[in-house]
Amino acid sequence: MTEHARPDPFPHLRERLTTLHGRSPALTPQLRGVDIASLRTPADLARVPLLRKSDLPALQAETPPFGGIAAKAPGRFKRLFLSPGPICEAQDVGDDPFGAMRALRAAGFAAGDIVLNCFSYHLTPGAFILETGAHALGCATIPAGPGNTEQTLQAITQLKPDGYCGPPDFLKILLDKAEAAGIDASSLRKSLVSGAALPPSLRADLEARGVKTRQAYATAELGIIAYETDGPDGALAPGLFVNDDVIVEIVRAGSGDPVALGAVGEVVVTALRGDFPLLRLATGDLSAFLDSTRIRGWMGRADQTTKVKGMFVHPAEVIEIGKRHPELGALRLVVRREGEQDAMTLKAEVAAPGASLAEAVAATMQAVTKLRGDVEFVAPGSLPNDGKTIADERTVGA
Repeated sequence: MTEHARPDPFPHLRERLTTLHGRSPALTPQLRGVDIASLRTPADLARVPLLRKSDLPALQAETPPFGGIAAKAPGRFKRLFLSPGPICEAQDVGDDPFGAMRALRAAGFAAGDIVLNCFSYHLTPGAFILETGAHALGCATIPAGPGNTEQTLQAITQLKPDGYCGPPDFLKILLDKAEAAGIDASSLRKSLVSGAALPPSLRADLEARGVKTRQAYATAELGIIAYETDGPDGALAPGLFVNDDVIVEIVRAGSGDPVALGAVGEVVVTALRGDFPLLRLATGDLSAFLDSTRIRGWMGRADQTTKVKGMFVHPAEVIEIGKRHPELGALRLVVRREGEQDAMTLKAEVAAPGASLAEAVAATMQAVTKLRGDVEFVAPGSLPNDGKTIADERTVGA
């Protein structure tokens, strides 16, 4: 599916801000001194102060549960979530509250399809972002979630889903295990993936098995921000098309100032869907505009917060691991790609590690980050003195 002409988002922006102002307390400081009627161009919007995603945990701890963002009481939402950070989010009532339907349609999904949804249904909104979009499109969903590969393969055998939603590396795991077990997974002909890197080699592997693979760029707070589309010839178009119901800006990292077309900067998103409005949320992700409607996709982080297997890992979490094990010195979490999957190793300086220390630190790392990783002890003073707590060594795609 090729994208349509993107409508002017500013009339809707002005209408929504007028409706929400006074109901969402978090909007008040951002709009102080700003005439809503004057917001007609990206340059006008740049006058509004940023709301940084990295500040949300502290804001929500001060004013629970949503930091003043919500425009109605928590009990009036459909679902409430707690994502890593921790950051609280809410699912509004209504069809497609996260804007996923367009991304699914662009990936080739259609009414009547059966969708195997392997995003997590536990506390975080990932699965529900795609599920609500699939239901709005007229699809049935299989709520598989991540893991439980044997049961998921059984569901593929019996229910024969047409498409897959989930992290791309888990789709490879499923197809590998199906092939090894002699299970027919040929019903899967398309996928919309997100939450982890999709390097060209992994896309080529999946498409060689007959699964057309397209990706979406999303966050728990904002839903679908942008998504891949096909060009007029049916081939993959460059970059990702910005979703109709959000406004994306690319700004100089550490400021709210827009950068020139094509320059790399921090992704800032305004999403005023429903009663959980987010005005100029600085995501911490890096990207660049290809043109006025398309971005290059995820190009790394403006800060050290890093997404691993679809979950954000924060420097404060690495520091917390060190606090729980005072015998450790300097720490550095290294994130790499191994076998088309994200992998992380905690490197810790320690003079004389005990026999069971590595196992204990690994358990703490899983408890704090909700992710498994390896532990490697190194000599005191051997880690780089560059201020990095998290080192993302994955190759960033174009």
